[in-house]
Amino acid sequence: MANHLYRNDLPDGLDLGPIVAIDCETMGLNPHRDRLCLIQMSGGDGDCHLVQIHPDHVASPNLCAMLENPDVLKLFHFGRFDIAALYKTLGVLTAPVYCTKIASKLVRTFTDRHGLKTLLQDMLGVDISKHQQQSDWGAETLTDAQLDYAASDVLYLHQLKAAFDALLAREERKELAQSCFDFLPTRAKLDLAGWPETDIFAH
Repeated sequence: MANHLYRNDLPDGLDLGPIVAIDCETMGLNPHRDRLCLIQMSGGDGDCHLVQIHPDHVASPNLCAMLENPDVLKLFHFGRFDIAALYKTLGVLTAPVYCTKIASKLVRTFTDRHGLKTLLQDMLGVDISKHQQQSDWGAETLTDAQLDYAASDVLYLHQLKAAFDALLAREERKELAQSCFDFLPTRAKLDLAGWPETDIFAH
């Protein structure tokens, strides 16, 4: 297991495979106010590739190509926020996507606990620390503790997806989940366009 840190873009020629787990760290939870600072990715091999987005960031062509690649499934936990942050900063709409939080809400209807830490404990027996969650991700130099925390948010998503795929099939909700995943990029655009809380499907 290793962390690989890059500045503003993925290196040329890096192939993370057909399913890439992705998470983002920002300065806060308001996508209009709080800038994107770090994007962490894993191809499911135990390594994490992290792209630090600096204030002088101009373009990320390799990263953007992967995010838009229709042959690469992007795997998130609460993708709604990350997709919006990526779209606002990089100008590309991430697709196709899979979100383990949505999957959890569709099949774990016996609980209201759908956070990543809880899911990893309950479903994989993995315990991750959230100690660095509210640290300063805009710092010029990130600590090893920050990088390890960021990596932990993506290193187990492939295993979590496999577990949820089985549950979605068992509960006969695979097609419903896929429809939700397909809509997720549009949901992120609605957030950025001014409808973060409004249910446009309500009366």
